[in-house]
Amino acid sequence: MVILVIAKNLIKIISNYFINKTILKSLKEFITVVLYKKGKKNYSLLSSYKLITFKNTLIKVLKKHVANIILKAIEKYNFFFRIK
Repeated sequence: MVILVIAKNLIKIISNYFINKTILKSLKEFITVVLYKKGKKNYSLLSSYKLITFKNTLIKVLKKHVANIILKAIEKYNFFFRIK
């Protein structure tokens, strides 16, 4: 049941992407986690911290899906180009 809801939402997002030629703002957002490095003497310095950034994976799935569609069309219609 949950998969159907997710699939319907993905279809809406992908349709919006193709119709409006824009990526939703929420798909461009990143989450950054700040971790402190152990053993540092002065935690007021930026070098005492490590930043880890997580990119929204939904846009990665969308791009991969579009790439697969294009690849299948290339294979189906023999649109292979030879490089000399």
